[in-house]
Amino acid sequence: MNTIFAMVCASLFLFQGDYQKERARMVADQIRARGVRDAAVLAAMESVERHRFVPKHLRHDAYEDHPLPIGHGQTISQPYIVAAMTEMLRVDSDSVVLEVGTGSGYQAAILARIVKRVYTLEVIAPLARRAVTTLRENGMTNVTVKEGDGYYGWAEKGPFDGIVVTAAASHIPPPLVDQLKPGGWMVIPVGPVFAVQSLMLVHKREDGTITKKKVMSVRFVPLTGNH
Repeated sequence: MNTIFAMVCASLFLFQGDYQKERARMVADQIRARGVRDAAVLAAMESVERHRFVPKHLRHDAYEDHPLPIGHGQTISQPYIVAAMTEMLRVDSDSVVLEVGTGSGYQAAILARIVKRVYTLEVIAPLARRAVTTLRENGMTNVTVKEGDGYYGWAEKGPFDGIVVTAAASHIPPPLVDQLKPGGWMVIPVGPVFAVQSLMLVHKREDGTITKKKVMSVRFVPLTGNH
């Protein structure tokens, strides 16, 4: 019995070790190689166990270079896109960040390793509930999940040092711009549904003026709600 137990433990250790190696490889080959340099972002991407945020039957693909379905017509984004969008926010350990589109909770988990507090909105109730459980089970105590329409943001928790939107909008929502702190940054995909969209970087200067810049072409599921 002791021999069998030891074999099982060894197998589990190797299995977990393989995931650790996969994360390191993901960071080196998919993220660092594409130009992401922020040390805090790289550390978060290597430490957060992405396989825990995907359906169990897809965990063998958790560290591959593409998005994965998470149910309800939604996806967990490609690792590089998560890292790149996080870096664009230019946040640190004193920052408070809003995420629109919790999904599985992975983007929020990455942010939780970097910033002081994450507030995240998910309009699909089952995904919101599942994300709460997953984040709690993985020790992300500085993340608050709310079920709701992300288009309107979360005004009572703002203003925010950074806002990341993980679904494509037809335009940049004015309520989110209003809730961005002067000096803050927002990253949001903008464009038509199920087509190529533009990842936009929005900056609110200290004087309140807004700048917008297209960073890259992306494909995201649509931002849904009652707007």
